Amino acid sequence: MMRKFQLLLFLLVAGFPVFLFSQTEGKVFDNLAMSSKILKMERKYAIYLPADYETSQRSYPVLYLLHGSGDDQSGWIQFGEVKNIADRAIREGKCTSMIIVMPDGNTGQRGYFNSPKGDWNYEDFFFQELMPYVEKTYRIRTDKRYRAIAGLSMGGGGSFMYALHHPELFSAACPLSASVGPISLEEASTRWEKQYPGISKESLTTYFSRHSALELVKNMADEQKKAVRWYIDCGDDDFLFEGNSLVHIAMRKKEIPHEFRIHNGGHTWSYWRQALPTVLEFVSMGFHQY
Repeated sequence: MMRKFQLLLFLLVAGFPVFLFSQTEGKVFDNLAMSSKILKMERKYAIYLPADYETSQRSYPVLYLLHGSGDDQSGWIQFGEVKNIADRAIREGKCTSMIIVMPDGNTGQRGYFNSPKGDWNYEDFFFQELMPYVEKTYRIRTDKRYRAIAGLSMGGGGSFMYALHHPELFSAACPLSASVGPISLEEASTRWEKQYPGISKESLTTYFSRHSALELVKNMADEQKKAVRWYIDCGDDDFLFEGNSLVHIAMRKKEIPHEFRIHNGGHTWSYWRQALPTVLEFVSMGFHQY
């Protein structure tokens, strides 16, 4: 009898830390799908749910986290280690519990924007279908204050455009190593006349005004300057450094409050993994009450 009691005591003592640790781990699902009428296909997405999601009845803030070109909805999970980073940040009190939604921007065509030809309207899908779907399916707080967006490279460009197009929907935006779009109409012509053969000059000019972060910042209305909290981060060896720096300068001239950070590094996952904890902390500052 004593041996059985000692064995039970040992198992309880040995198993307790495992049980305790398991209570601080969130869950990720990287192969979920929803139907899109706009894109006429199934669209995949991934999601991170915080550790207390299944045991609580509360609703959570949400971060939309966009991947870069060549990746899909699993990129931030597989290479970005979003689960480990978010779990640790929440456990250490550096960020609040939140839901992280990672859509697939690489099925059919790459990118998070509508095509100027109207044959691939991903941005319409994001705002009219994806966002309403996930915010009804999961316990997500739907106020602007509790919604943020971030992303890397192509997803950094998506973060810029979505927050600049819809400042009424996002409390914070965190573009990392962002593809900011053409910095001049001449560059836009060179790029998009090849990508969209037959595009008219008028359509190209209109498309440029909507898909150049630099152009959108320069033309921002005064009442929108403080609508979104901005955190912009780019490595000093990144090939997209110039565009990010020009947007920073334009924001300074326009007196748009923002944080601009330059760290040692290039266009790599090791850089973005190091940046993600700061992103989570930054968006949490807006989710909290002070």
